[in-house]
Amino acid sequence: MKTDFNSRLSLLTANHQRLISRKNEKVVPGNGIFYRYKYPVLTGEHAPLFWRYDLDPVTNPHLMERFGIHAAFNAGAMKFEGKYILAARVEGNDRKSFFAIAESPNGVDNFRFWDYPVTMPETDIPDTNVYDMRLTQHEDGWIYGIFCSERKDPSAPAGDLSSAVAAAGIARTHDLKKWERLPDLKTKSQQRNVVLHPEFVNGKYALYTRPQDGFIDAGSGGGIGWALVDDMTHAEIKEEKIINLRYYHTIKEQKNGEGPHPVKTPEGWLHLAHGVRGCAAGLRYVLYLYMTDSKDPSKLIAEPAGFFMAPEGEERVGDVSNVLFTNGWIIDDDGTVFIYYASSDTRMHVAVSTIEKLVDYCLNTPADGLRSAASVKTLNKLIDKNLKLQNRI
Repeated sequence: MKTDFNSRLSLLTANHQRLISRKNEKVVPGNGIFYRYKYPVLTGEHAPLFWRYDLDPVTNPHLMERFGIHAAFNAGAMKFEGKYILAARVEGNDRKSFFAIAESPNGVDNFRFWDYPVTMPETDIPDTNVYDMRLTQHEDGWIYGIFCSERKDPSAPAGDLSSAVAAAGIARTHDLKKWERLPDLKTKSQQRNVVLHPEFVNGKYALYTRPQDGFIDAGSGGGIGWALVDDMTHAEIKEEKIINLRYYHTIKEQKNGEGPHPVKTPEGWLHLAHGVRGCAAGLRYVLYLYMTDSKDPSKLIAEPAGFFMAPEGEERVGDVSNVLFTNGWIIDDDGTVFIYYASSDTRMHVAVSTIEKLVDYCLNTPADGLRSAASVKTLNKLIDKNLKLQNRI
């Protein structure tokens, strides 16, 4: 059966244009802390047709997909030249991930990929897979991208094709197009979630880390770490302390990790992170907020109980279900916060709030008492207050 190449191309083009130009819609009433938006802002289908198809009717007369793009998720984010930028993890049908830049004029829709993906230089030991880049515009003038570099475990026994080792890959750029690859972070443990603080601390670069014993399990790693390094071109962690701990029977009992770099507010540094717990369905990833001291970013000053955001509805279904993950947010000059989060290792979403609301949430939401009795005590206190207010009315 002969394929009508031009008709098929017209249909594909129209569908793609409809997707990338679709206006997003705020979901109301929300919870008073943030608003979700109805549609994902980035998916595998947002990839340009000229990535996925050979558009030459001579070499591809049936207009078959030649390079399958499966998903777009776990994106770093920043404002660049007036545009809202996502440095997405794009995964092909071959399971390999790479980075690609998408931009939007307003932060909630109309994200379009740049023509070419990021060509990330390799180190002397080539990466098998790279993903989950955090972007930091550092005060030294560079834009840094820190990401997970995954390689096969060289000590794995013969026939073991799943054991891996993780390292923090480091690159820097001025324009998000040409990247300089620096040596991987030198550290005693495996690292999959490393984030660069945007300012010097005591004249040094500061890193948020997540030390872990293995590729998946945190093991003895106690939570989100803090380390100072002298030089990002030869970054080495010599001392590391845990600043945000894991606890039994909480949203982060299995592991936790910093999301994007924190934001400086008058009340302190505002942090967004993910927490992981085990359940009958497997690992459940949720997002949470905490704050650290404005003068000492390693000093915890506030952390509300429980999750800030958890998978809802269609977000719960995907390649790795029941997962929310974030490594990017953008703060506008007026205090609007665009929180970019991925659901189930498949697609990117946005939620919008303000610095004022998020700081209020952190400072005035009760902390986790770590016991059922403590939760009931906190709830009863709120009920008593509200019933007294009703009686006055």
